[in-house]
Amino acid sequence: MILEIRTYRLKPGTTGDFVATMRDEVAPLLAEAGIRVVDSGASLVREDGHEEAYLIRAFDSVEQRDELESAFYGSDIWRQGPREAIVSRIESYHTIVLAAAALTSPTTRNTGDRAQGGSSTKG
Repeated sequence: MILEIRTYRLKPGTTGDFVATMRDEVAPLLAEAGIRVVDSGASLVREDGHEEAYLIRAFDSVEQRDELESAFYGSDIWRQGPREAIVSRIESYHTIVLAAAALTSPTTRNTGDRAQGGSSTKG
């Protein structure tokens, strides 16, 4: 299994609406699309004074992640649904993908083999 951890730097004053939309609208749609949401919410601290949130998802493989995310983010359910409510609140985001085993044995992991990262300003 792999985990995808996505962090969002949000526009000022949008955290409550972002988290509510993610929880009430996006997470159920992701589940219907076969994407396992492990957790989502607001960061407990502000990094450099910025509002931030996160989304953690689980997949069987990187290939499954790519396939399911491509199908979901290309769908009318996303595009005509909560997409604008989410994207309009994001300044930027960053994604890291790692093997779930890396969470249980941090001293033995090889970050070059286990993690992939990426970021974007909107998605």
